[in-house]
Amino acid sequence: MSDKKYLEDILESQTLDPDGQEMKDLRAHRGDVERLLRRKFEGCSLTIRYGGSKAKGTMIKEAYDLDMTCYFDRDETGAGDTLQEIYENVEGALAGDYLVTRKPSALRLKSKDLNQWAADFHIDVVPGRFIDEDNEDVFLYRSSGEKGRQKTNLDVHIEHVKNSGVTSAIRLLKLWRARNFLSVRHFVLELLTIELLKGKKSLDLPEQLKHVWTELRDNVEDIKIEDPANPTGNDLSELFNATVRQELSSNARRTLELIERSGWEAVFGKVPEKSSRVSAAAGYTGRSTGSFGEK
Repeated sequence: MSDKKYLEDILESQTLDPDGQEMKDLRAHRGDVERLLRRKFEGCSLTIRYGGSKAKGTMIKEAYDLDMTCYFDRDETGAGDTLQEIYENVEGALAGDYLVTRKPSALRLKSKDLNQWAADFHIDVVPGRFIDEDNEDVFLYRSSGEKGRQKTNLDVHIEHVKNSGVTSAIRLLKLWRARNFLSVRHFVLELLTIELLKGKKSLDLPEQLKHVWTELRDNVEDIKIEDPANPTGNDLSELFNATVRQELSSNARRTLELIERSGWEAVFGKVPEKSSRVSAAAGYTGRSTGSFGEK
C-alpha cells in the first residue's frame, strides 16, 4: 500500500457515518441546547448558529466539536449590559441542565446525568453581541488578555478553513494532535496548517504533512499566524506562545524520526478493519452534541 493510500484510509476510518448513532445523538443534543437557550432568553433578540469541525470540513472521530454561537443584537440588554454579564448569564442559563466549564470565550457542556456523569457533549456555547445591524462581526467576552473582549466573525472562520484546499491535511494533523495529547488549540493548528501549506496544495498528503512537520521542527519561531476575522485586532500570541511552539517543534521532530525509522504506521497506527469503523468516537459516552447545521 502506498503512503498516500494509507493516509486516505486513516482519514476514512476517522469519518463519522452521517446516519450513524453518534451523528443522530449530535443532532438531538443540538436541539436540546437550542431549545433551552431560546426558552431562557425568550423575548431577547437572539441568533444561534453553528460552527466547529463539522461546518469547517475538518471533523475526526477522536477530536470533534460544535461551536454553538449565542449572539445577541447590538442593542439587546435582556441578557446583560456588558459582554461579561452576557457570558455569565448564558452560563447560568445552562448550568441547571449541564455541567459547564469556562473557557476563555466559550462554555463547554458536559452531562449531569448520574449514569453518564461528566460525559463530554463536544459542545462549546459561545456567547456574544453583534457589533452593528449587519449581524456579522461580533464582540466576545474574553476572560484573559488586556481588552476583555475580542472581535470575530463565524462566517469568515468557517470559509477560511473550509475553502483552504488543505482540509485533509488539517484532519490528519488534528489526529496527530489527539494521539500525542498536544495542548495547541484546534483553531491555531488549522491556521498553522493553512499558512504552512500555501503553495503546497498540489503535493500529496504525505509530502504535505512532512512539510508541515519540517517547518515546525526547523522554523517554528519564525511562523506567524493571524486571525482571518480580525488580523490586526486579535493578538494570537497568547495561544501560540513559546510553550506551544516548543511542544509542536519537539513532537514534529519525533514524528519525522518515527516515519524515517518505522514508517507511517508508527505515527497513526494500523488502518482499522472496515467493520470496526462505525464504532463510537474515542472516549464517547452517551448523547453528544447538536447537528452542526451548516449555514
